[in-house]
Amino acid sequence: MEATPSTCFIGRGFGGGGLRCSQLTVRFYHSPSSRLLPAYSRMRQRNFSLQNKRQHSKKISSERPKDSNLRPNGDRDSDPVDLSKHGILHSNREMASNDRLPIIIEAYSNRLDYDNSSPPLEVRSLPNDNADSTGESSHSNDGNMGSSTFPSNEITSPSTNIDEGEQLQGIHLEDLLGMIRNAEKNIHLLNQARVRALEDLEKIFDEKEELQGEINILEMKLAETDARLKVAAQEKVHVELLEGQLEKLRDELASRGNSEDYLQEMKKAVSSSQIDLVNSFSQELDLLREENMSLKDELQVLKVELSNIRESHRRVQMLEEERSVLESSLKELELKLAASHEDVSEISNLKSECKSLYEKVEDLQTMLDKATKQADQAILVVQQNQELRKKVDRLEESLNEANANRLSSQKMQQYNELMQQKIKLLDERLQRSDEEIQTYVQLYQDSMKEFQDTLSRLKEESKKKATDESVLDKPPGFWSNLLLMVDGWFLEKKISVDESKVLREMIWNREVSICDAYISSKGKIEREIIATFLKQTSSTRGTRLHVIHIAAEMAPVAKVGGLGDVVTGLSKALQKKGHLVEIVLPKYDIMRYDLIRDLKVLDAPIESYFDGRLFKNRIWVGTVEGLPVYFIEPHHPSKFFWRGQLYGEDDDFKRFSFFSRAALELLLQAGKKPDIIHCHDWQTAFVAPLYWDLYVPKGLDSARICFTCHNFEYQGAAPASDLASCGLDVYRQNKPDRMQDNSANDRVNSVKGAIVFSNIVTTVSPSYAQEVRTAEGGRGLQATLNSHSKKFVGILNGIDTDAWNPATDPLVKVQYNSNDIEGKAENKEALRSHLGMSSANVWQPLREFEDISSQFKTHEHARLILKYDESLAHLIYAASDMFIIPSIFEPCGLTQMIAMRYGSIPIARKTGGLNDSVFDVDDDNIPIQYRNGFTFLKADEQGLNSALERAIYHYKNDPEGWKQLVQKDMNIDFSWDSSASVYEDLYQKSVGRARATNRP
Repeated sequence: MEATPSTCFIGRGFGGGGLRCSQLTVRFYHSPSSRLLPAYSRMRQRNFSLQNKRQHSKKISSERPKDSNLRPNGDRDSDPVDLSKHGILHSNREMASNDRLPIIIEAYSNRLDYDNSSPPLEVRSLPNDNADSTGESSHSNDGNMGSSTFPSNEITSPSTNIDEGEQLQGIHLEDLLGMIRNAEKNIHLLNQARVRALEDLEKIFDEKEELQGEINILEMKLAETDARLKVAAQEKVHVELLEGQLEKLRDELASRGNSEDYLQEMKKAVSSSQIDLVNSFSQELDLLREENMSLKDELQVLKVELSNIRESHRRVQMLEEERSVLESSLKELELKLAASHEDVSEISNLKSECKSLYEKVEDLQTMLDKATKQADQAILVVQQNQELRKKVDRLEESLNEANANRLSSQKMQQYNELMQQKIKLLDERLQRSDEEIQTYVQLYQDSMKEFQDTLSRLKEESKKKATDESVLDKPPGFWSNLLLMVDGWFLEKKISVDESKVLREMIWNREVSICDAYISSKGKIEREIIATFLKQTSSTRGTRLHVIHIAAEMAPVAKVGGLGDVVTGLSKALQKKGHLVEIVLPKYDIMRYDLIRDLKVLDAPIESYFDGRLFKNRIWVGTVEGLPVYFIEPHHPSKFFWRGQLYGEDDDFKRFSFFSRAALELLLQAGKKPDIIHCHDWQTAFVAPLYWDLYVPKGLDSARICFTCHNFEYQGAAPASDLASCGLDVYRQNKPDRMQDNSANDRVNSVKGAIVFSNIVTTVSPSYAQEVRTAEGGRGLQATLNSHSKKFVGILNGIDTDAWNPATDPLVKVQYNSNDIEGKAENKEALRSHLGMSSANVWQPLREFEDISSQFKTHEHARLILKYDESLAHLIYAASDMFIIPSIFEPCGLTQMIAMRYGSIPIARKTGGLNDSVFDVDDDNIPIQYRNGFTFLKADEQGLNSALERAIYHYKNDPEGWKQLVQKDMNIDFSWDSSASVYEDLYQKSVGRARATNRP
C-alpha cells in the first residue's frame, strides 16, 4: 500500500557559483504491518537516524578532496561514485532495519548551477524489500524532474573522465547538511501526516473486517440455500419415482379389479404409511399440475397482451407518420390560405371594377346590337340588288335574242323601248341601293370604331383606377399589413430607425404614394420592394395619435370576459377616427388562430430580462378585425402561456410581469415612439412602473401611460419579493406612496402601482368610478384613488355594433330590425325548440332562474345553461323579451346594451354601469326619451319582484306601448363612437400637456 508522495523545498541560495536551489522529494511507503507500530517508536527511530547522519557528515567533511579546480564534462553523463563509506545511506538503512518501516528520502537538485569548485550532488536511498517500488519516481514542483534507477546503497555524483585527466571536485557537505537540517522539520510534519494516515488505515481495516464478516455470513447463507436446493432436487426425484410406482399400482388395480385377494396382497406389500405418503405426493402433484395449467393460461394471456401491445405500437407509429404528413399538409394549406387571403382582397377590388365595366359593356352591347340590325338591313338590300341584277341579266339575254332574230316589227320596237326604260329604271334603283349599302357600311364602320374607342377608354380608366384608387376605400387590414411589414423590416435590421419612423407616419396618414408603391411592387423581391417604399419617404407628420394597447385579452381570439371586447371595440373605433392603433398580446396556446389573418413569425427574437437573466421571445404578427397585433411567445422553461387557459395559474403574477416587461422591450427594440401606451387590469398594470423606472432612461420616452381597471375586485397582490423577478427595485417600490399594498406592508399591489405611475386612470362607467372611491366599493384602494382623483375618470363602455346586429346576425334563426320586430317571435320558438321547452304559449316571456331550474328540471318554461355557447347566446338575445340583470355590483356590463340592441328589455339593479345605461320607464324624474327599462335599488327579493311584476304588467296590458319600447331600445346608439371620443379627448389633452411641458 503506497502513500501519496510529498514535495518540500529545503534549499537556500548561495553567493558565487555554488548550489543555488535544491529540492528534497520525500515519499512515505508503508505496508499493512506498519499500522501496528506506535507513533512514538517511529519518532524515536527517526531522531536516532538523524544523529547518525550528523556524525557521518562530519567525517565526510574532514575527508573532502582538496582539488577543486576540476570542471565537470557537460557533454557526458555523470558516472556513479560509491559514497557509502560516508555513512549517509547507512543511517537510512539503520533506521529502516530498526523500525521495520520502509521509508525513502530522495534528495535531488532542482536547479543546479556549477562553478569551478561545486559539482552537483544527487542522493538516493532505496526502499526496503517489503515496500512497493512502483511509485519511486521523483516528483518535482515544476514537473521537469525525472527518475533514474541507481544501484543499492550507493550515492553517485558526476565525475570527469579519467582518460581526459579530470578529477573529482570537492563536495559541499556543509550545503548538504543544511539541506538535511532543513528537511528535518519537513520530515517531522510528514511523520505527523503519516500517523494520521495510519489511523485512517486502521479504520479502513476495521471496516474491511466488518465487511468480511458480512461476506462470510452471506456465504454461509448461500451454502445453506445450495443444500436446500439439493434436498429439494432429491425430493423431486423421489416424488417422480413414487409417481411412477403409483401409476403402475393404478394400472394393476384397474386390470385386476377390486378383488379382495388383491387388496390383501396390496396391504401386505404396501404399508399404510407409504400409502399416505403416496397420497400426499399425488395431491401435491395434482396441485402442481393445476398451477402449471394456470401459469400456462396466464402466459397465453400475456402473449396475447404482448401481441396487442406490439400491434398498438405499430398503429402508434403509423399514426405518428400520418400526423407528420398531416402537419406538413397543414403547413402547406396555411401557406395557401395566406396566399388566398391576398387573392380574395384583390378579387373584391376587381369585383367592383368589373361591375362598372359590365355596365359600360352593356351600353356598348346595346350600341352593337343597333349596328348589327343596321348591318342586317344592309345585307337584305344587297340581296335585293342581287335579285335585280339577275332580272337585268335575264332582260339583256332576251334583248340579245331579239336582236339575234332581227325582229323588225313595231310591237317589238315598242317592247324594246319599254324594256330600255325598265332597264334604265333598274339601273337607277341599283345605283340608289349601292349608295344606301355604302351608307349602311359606313355607319357600321363608324359604330365599330366608336365601340373600339369606348372600350379602349374604359380599359385605360380601369387601369388608372387600379393605380389611383382612393385610399379611403382600402380596408383597415390593408394598412395594418403594411404597418406590420415595415415593423418586420426594422426588427430584421433591413431599414433604419428614421426610415421606419417615416414609413409608419405615411401609412398612418394613408398617403396615396404608399398605396402606389405597394401596388407597383407586386411580384418583386423584398429588396426591390424596400427600395420602392423608401423612394416615397418624406418628413411630414400628421396630427393623429399612435396608441398601443398592452393587454391580456382581445376578442375574439383570446377572450374570457368583457376586457377582450373593450380592447377590440375601442381599438376599432379609434382606428376609424384615423389614429394608428396596435395591440400587444401573449401568444396563448388556446387562441382562436383561425381568426388571425396573415399570422407569421418575425426572424428577430427579442430578449427580455427576468429572474436575473435574459430570455428570448419569438414575435408573431397578424391582423385581427383589421387591427395589427403583436403576439409574444416566451422561450421560458415554465412555458408561461402554454397552460391550456388564460388565467387561474399559481404563478400568474410572474407570468404577466414577464409579459409586461417583454412587451416594453418589444416597443424599445422595434424603435416605436407611441403617444399613448394603454394597459388594462392587473395583468398589465406592471407596464406603468416598468416604463418610468426602466425604459424611459433607455430612450422609450415618448408616451403617456393610460391605465384602465375593468374590475377592482382583482388587484394583482403578491409578496413584495416577487416584484424583483421583472427587474423592479423591491425596496424602492414597496412603499406606501408607490406599490405597497394598503392592507399588508410585505405585499405589493400591481393595480395600485398603475394608479400611482399612470398619467390617465379610467374605469368602465361613471357610477362605478364613484362607487370605488368609497370604503365599500374600493376594496382597499379608495384612499389611493381619492389621492389621485384628478386623473381618475369613469367612461361607459360601448359594444361592437357590427358583431351584435340582429339585422345581419348569422347566428339567429330569423334576422330582424327595429322597423320589423316580428322575427323575435320566430326566434323565441326556435329557442324553445332548441332547449326542449313547451311551445303552448309563445307569448309568455322567457325567464332564466337557477332556483326554478334546480327545483323543476322538467319545467316547461325554464332552463339553466351552465356553459358558454356563442351561437346560443345570440339566439337567447334574439328570442328573449326581457333580460334580468340583478347584479350586486357591476363595473359596466355589456349584457344590458346587447339585450337592448336585440329588442330585449333590461330589468336591472341600479349599480355601476347599469345605473348609467338603464333608466326606469316609470320614473318621472327621467326625460321620457331616455327611459328604456325597469330598475330596482335594493339587492333583495322584494326589489327584484317589484321590477319584474311591473315589466310583466306592461308586457301583457300594453302591447303597443311595449312594441314602441322595444323599437326605441333597438335604436339606442351603444357603439364605441361616443366612448372613443372621450378617450380621444383624454389622450389629446395628456399628450398636449406633455408636449407643452417639454417645449423649450
